[in-house]
Amino acid sequence: MQIKQFEDKNLSQYSYAVVSDCEKKMILIDPARTVQPYLDFAQQNGLQLAGIIETHPHADFVSGHLELHRLTGAPVYTSKRVDATYPHQSFDEGQSIRLGKITLSALFTPGHSPDSICILLAHDGKQKAVFTGDTLFVGDCGRPDLREGASKMHTKREELAGQMFHSLREKLMVLHDDVVVYPAHGAGTLCGKSLGKESSSTIGREKQTNWSLQPASKAEFVENLLADQPFVPQYFPYAVELNRQGVAPLAENLSRIAVLESEGQINGFDKTAWIVDTRKGEAFKNGHLPHSVNLMEDGKFETWLGSIIRPGEKFYLAGENEEQLQRMMKRAGSIGYETAIIAALVVTGGGVKEATMDVARFRRHIDKYTIVDVRNTPEVKAGKIFPGSLAIPLAELRNRVGEIPTDKPIVVHCAGGYRSAAASSLIHSKRNGSVTVLDLGEAVKEFSQSEKLKEQ
Repeated sequence: MQIKQFEDKNLSQYSYAVVSDCEKKMILIDPARTVQPYLDFAQQNGLQLAGIIETHPHADFVSGHLELHRLTGAPVYTSKRVDATYPHQSFDEGQSIRLGKITLSALFTPGHSPDSICILLAHDGKQKAVFTGDTLFVGDCGRPDLREGASKMHTKREELAGQMFHSLREKLMVLHDDVVVYPAHGAGTLCGKSLGKESSSTIGREKQTNWSLQPASKAEFVENLLADQPFVPQYFPYAVELNRQGVAPLAENLSRIAVLESEGQINGFDKTAWIVDTRKGEAFKNGHLPHSVNLMEDGKFETWLGSIIRPGEKFYLAGENEEQLQRMMKRAGSIGYETAIIAALVVTGGGVKEATMDVARFRRHIDKYTIVDVRNTPEVKAGKIFPGSLAIPLAELRNRVGEIPTDKPIVVHCAGGYRSAAASSLIHSKRNGSVTVLDLGEAVKEFSQSEKLKEQ
């Protein structure tokens, strides 16, 4: 028996191949949108894909389960509660899948979603591992508030939080302490709030260290689980529905996108559509096209694309060369946004430029600037870097630009530079260059509360 863990670092997402050595077959659990790594693994090891299991319709990424089914004929298994519209077989508590000496059994574990299952792996009749989806993470459990915006699958967060309390204690904590825990996500995901950095754990270790498995009343647990959850990107309900329906092959959709050397090659260029420019911040600030937002390749591109651009909203994708555009189109496809790309543009400059930040002058004359903090709400609650700053999270900024005063130059900061690059470009575009907008960028690390900056 083998368990192969795959990782999409951009989305902090794990998927798994469970391999029966004696039968030379494998079953995939929670595959990502790009299916080639799974096909390559099967081919390299002489394996037949015998099935695909979905622990639930994911909110943060789009799964390749339907494409894998069409390519290989392998059945897709998921809970009947999903009400999936793609070809599938129901897989619910009391049902098992046999693969040589391996038995995979479904555990009904609602909490993150009303249709979540975990998969218990037994080998030769002994409990060995559990694939916990978004129910149990290393150091945390899944958030219960992602189905309130999903139309067909709407469920209140308080109800799901209460169900999570029981799922953790009645289905997972009762497993043997040495059972290995394989979650669907690691640190960096928005499907939980305090995940550990490890990619796996054990039931025994989590019982000792995971806050969600500690003794608490149901009311206390619900209160703790609902507190300080991160924001919900706009694309999450959209991805849930895409996963419930199944999506077309990514390569098929990408082949329809024109990759052009400039916007001048597009017939009927839509000047009202956003241009998502994925170049580095310095290149972007030195020259870009009007109505652009800078979402750099090196960072949480998917999260911010799906937070700033609304599901179904058409946009252009820009990059420094065709190779970058091909990479970024695939990353847009990982959240189901490839169908919204009007065209992909190679951009090496543009008529719009942004002012350069003079950090020394800013430090001397902080009172002469309007400072906008685009970190997330829990980060701001933990402490402002600049006491007089205006806090508007990046996920809300597009709709709240009008709240920012324009009587002074605007300085934008986050915690490390990625979000401030996006935010400064967004404000500059929305204000049509009518006010100087400066990106503090990585220089924010030079400032801290310990400097006791005072409002002046």
